[in-house]
Amino acid sequence: MSSQKKKNFQIEAFKHRVVVDPKYADRTWKILEHAIHEIYNHNASGLSFEELYRNAYNMVLHKFGEKLYSGLVSTMTLHLKQIAASVEASQGSLFLEELNRNWAEHTKALQMIRDILMYMDRTFIPSTRKTPVHELGLNLWRDNIIRASNIQTRLKETLLETVQKERNGEVINRSLMRNIVKMLMDLGPSVYQQDFEKPFLDVSGNFYRSESQQFIECCDCGNYLKKAEKRLNEEIERVSNYLDAQSEVKITNVVEKEMIESQMTRLVHMENSGLVNMIVDDKYDDLGRIYNLFRRVPNGLMLIRDVMNSHIRERGKQLVTDPERVKDPVEFVQCLLDEKAKHDKIVNLAFNSDKTFQNALNSSFEYFINLNVRSPEFISLFVDDKLRRGLKGASEEDVEIILDKVMVLFRYLQEKDVFEKYYKQHLAKRLLSGRSVSEDAERSLILKLKTECGYQFTSKLEGMFTDMKTSHDTMQGFYEAMGRALANGPILSVQVLTTGSWPTQSIPACNLPHEILTVCERFKTYYLGTHNGRRLTWQTNMGSADIKATFSGGKKHELNVSTYQMCVLMLFNNVDQLSYKEIEQAVEIPTVELKRCLQSLACAKGKNVLRKEPMSKDVSENDSFFFNESFSSKLYKVKIGTVAAQKESEPEKQETRQRVEEDRKPQIEAAIVRIMKARRVLDHNNIVAEVTKQLQSRFLANPIVIKKRIESLIEREFLERDREDRKLYRYLA
Repeated sequence: MSSQKKKNFQIEAFKHRVVVDPKYADRTWKILEHAIHEIYNHNASGLSFEELYRNAYNMVLHKFGEKLYSGLVSTMTLHLKQIAASVEASQGSLFLEELNRNWAEHTKALQMIRDILMYMDRTFIPSTRKTPVHELGLNLWRDNIIRASNIQTRLKETLLETVQKERNGEVINRSLMRNIVKMLMDLGPSVYQQDFEKPFLDVSGNFYRSESQQFIECCDCGNYLKKAEKRLNEEIERVSNYLDAQSEVKITNVVEKEMIESQMTRLVHMENSGLVNMIVDDKYDDLGRIYNLFRRVPNGLMLIRDVMNSHIRERGKQLVTDPERVKDPVEFVQCLLDEKAKHDKIVNLAFNSDKTFQNALNSSFEYFINLNVRSPEFISLFVDDKLRRGLKGASEEDVEIILDKVMVLFRYLQEKDVFEKYYKQHLAKRLLSGRSVSEDAERSLILKLKTECGYQFTSKLEGMFTDMKTSHDTMQGFYEAMGRALANGPILSVQVLTTGSWPTQSIPACNLPHEILTVCERFKTYYLGTHNGRRLTWQTNMGSADIKATFSGGKKHELNVSTYQMCVLMLFNNVDQLSYKEIEQAVEIPTVELKRCLQSLACAKGKNVLRKEPMSKDVSENDSFFFNESFSSKLYKVKIGTVAAQKESEPEKQETRQRVEEDRKPQIEAAIVRIMKARRVLDHNNIVAEVTKQLQSRFLANPIVIKKRIESLIEREFLERDREDRKLYRYLA
């Protein structure tokens, strides 16, 4: 295979020298200069842009770029000085129009010039680091027109006057303003900011400072806020119409500072129209406005929140300590629910469901509800009233709504175990008397309590329902076994209650009538025969009875009474008159209960099946009682309730409190042991803090009680004190 020889090529220099006409540059520039004059004089239609481009191209190519550039600067400057004189000469409102017209013509001319000098723009200018043609044209306009001594101040003042006219309600030429502002922006953000925006913000600050003072002196809070909101919206609209978008934050900050931040304390506390008045009068629009405006300024929402908090706490404190309201527990709780609903609506509608406001609201309610130590009892009484009669005929949804509202109040309670104590008593009465309007509602509330506080809180309450079901089955078995033997005797219905689940008291049983006692003994024999190792104790204070009575003229009625009332009435089968002492000796009912019982039988209007001498509202030990032959009622069945205070009496209250305190002791001890078992060694303050935290879902543990329980555990050798540091405890395994 043959190899080819490589050939070397050589490029030789051009032998003939190119001679350039020494007047070429001047002659070519004259052509281009004439073209620029023609463009500025609106005679560009007769120009050949292709030829002009070629001339400019050749000048740069032949190293005359500097001459071309400097000539451009001087020619444009000449024209701009003429334009400046024209703008300066314009009068009044024509000033901005003349400026705008000349700017439009300048930018159009600049575009044509840039097209002609495109080659210079691409090659000569980057290599010499000079300003590009378009930017040069803008800079020359800025220096010769905008920054001209007779134009700069006049332009600024004219723009500010035009804005002020619009603020005063006059109609302005927004299109013209938009064009002028855009011109300033095109000349560079710094031009817009220095020549317009900064003085605009300063003047606006002074204007709104003065206006806010005028408004605050003559307007109430609601009207002032409307005016402030209107001004704020106007400025936002002004920016969208003809100012730079970045000016929106700056101008709104000025309005916010001068009209809201500087006056917010005075507005909130304004007499007869401030925040508290808005809350009291449910002015949702004004509250929404104050929220939306104050959220724009530092600490604005905090101020609203603090004032609202103080008002709710003060209002709540008055409510829970008002002696008149405390007289009626149901009305007391209803007032709490109404207050909660009112403020919830305000937070949701006016304050945009703001979490910080919801938390503040919850904190305020928790504060004042726990100021009244009887709040747990009253809430339980409210539930009792609703589940006895208040929810009768209500739909499932309505029942759930009311129960959910009750649960909200329950969550605020620091002593939930006290509520549990009362709730258990009231539930027991409802179940044993069959007075609950809905078992589903009862179970629904227990489920809510279980979800909120855990199984331990409701285990005994659920046990009460289990006992009722078991008792029903037991009675069926009893009557099946003893059917014939009981055929002619009274009908007995027994609820067998598990000790510990029910709020039973160690009250001695009263003397039952012989007929009843016989059936009770038979039931006891049957029950103990079927259940080994159990013991029955009759709780006569918790029972009820239906008895038939015949009055003068053969009128018959069926009386629904308590077991105690039945025992008293049965005495009058054999006698017409008995003294208080004789009744007390015969039935052996505790004194307080006996007086209530006789009061309901002899003093209640329309239910007085007994007569009392002397007649009075209260029962004394010297009274005598007679069977009321003339008793009459439109109803065949007459329910005779026991006259009892809806609320607990002082001794009962102390007894309940004592039982609660006793129940707390093992819970506190259990918490201490759990903590110490995990930590092994802990100081006193930390034990108190941990125990309080663990038990706060049930009650607020008292540090003094915690200390006593620690002492008790040390005595029983669960814990020991450190020998060196007496405040340090050790767990003993």
